[in-house]
Amino acid sequence: MKQRIYVCHTYYHVYVACLKELNLPGRERKNADLVLSTMSNDFGDLRSRALKCGLFGNVYMFDEKEDIQFPQVMKYHKDRGNLLLNMLARIKYTKLLGKMQQDYVPVDFKQYKDVYVFCDSDPIGYYLSYKKIHYHALEDGLDCISTYDTARYDNRGHFGLKAFLASWNLIFIQNGWAKYCLDMEVNDISILPYPCPKYIEKPRKELVDGLDEEGKEILVHLFIEDMDEIKEKLNAGNGKNKILLLTEPLCALDVRERIFKDCIEKFGSIDGEESVVLIKPHPRDILDYHKVFPDDIVLDGKFPMEVLNYIKGLRFRRVISVFTVVHGIRFAEEMVYLGEDFMDQYEPPDMHRQNELI
Repeated sequence: MKQRIYVCHTYYHVYVACLKELNLPGRERKNADLVLSTMSNDFGDLRSRALKCGLFGNVYMFDEKEDIQFPQVMKYHKDRGNLLLNMLARIKYTKLLGKMQQDYVPVDFKQYKDVYVFCDSDPIGYYLSYKKIHYHALEDGLDCISTYDTARYDNRGHFGLKAFLASWNLIFIQNGWAKYCLDMEVNDISILPYPCPKYIEKPRKELVDGLDEEGKEILVHLFIEDMDEIKEKLNAGNGKNKILLLTEPLCALDVRERIFKDCIEKFGSIDGEESVVLIKPHPRDILDYHKVFPDDIVLDGKFPMEVLNYIKGLRFRRVISVFTVVHGIRFAEEMVYLGEDFMDQYEPPDMHRQNELI
């Protein structure tokens, strides 16, 4: 029986998996394996660096398949206008989607004592439930459920009935509601508007505070491929205030471009003085920031922004974020979190105020 395996869909997921491993005694390292799902993220050559970092025994790539790639699955993903008919179809959808992943899953999860899954709403959750494999779920992003409880939003209407069916493994509901989900790890239970009996609190701050200097170095070298290039960009500006803009894959590309141009126009200078603006693209953001913002400095997008906490001497005067939670940032004097009210100017509120629609 192997010890642990983490299924990750984003760079942030890998970061949290590393935090968890780095908080264990050194003798327990390399007892965990890592699975990188390519369904929604390009991990580049992260696999090779993860194999060298000393935290994981094996690193597997997982060609996870969305439901839309299987017509035989999607025929059950239609509104039949009747609750009973919808639930019957969903039961068939749940089992079939899990079954269809079998040819693509790269490991035997039954060999592991503990299976940790980020974003079990993806097909991996259906697969584990189909195979009756117990697992631990983890929050997709820092405090993300506080603004978007996907389990309740995706199952609006008769949630109690649907949760009951999920508890019997007839249908699948993510984030702690599936029968074979042992628990759901979140950063802060107190800020979550809706309860779940399987929530357990594991503050990210405690994991960060538990890092030693060696752990910080491991994280920096794991996630930042070209340290010299990053340092050159971070040191630009000849003493001017540095402002960091965190992008996100929001809206259509043209609207996204307008959002971040407005952010820079409104917050890109301090006390009337010109500042140096550095843009950190989200790993899944496909807007060409080099082309759209030629006068600003664009960092590599393929690392979680939290890693900047561990670069010695790095300080920003201001960090600007729309929805990315910023209270874990330790490299900035001022943080501007714009949130829902700001986004109301660019898209209908029901596109981003999901918890208010539950």
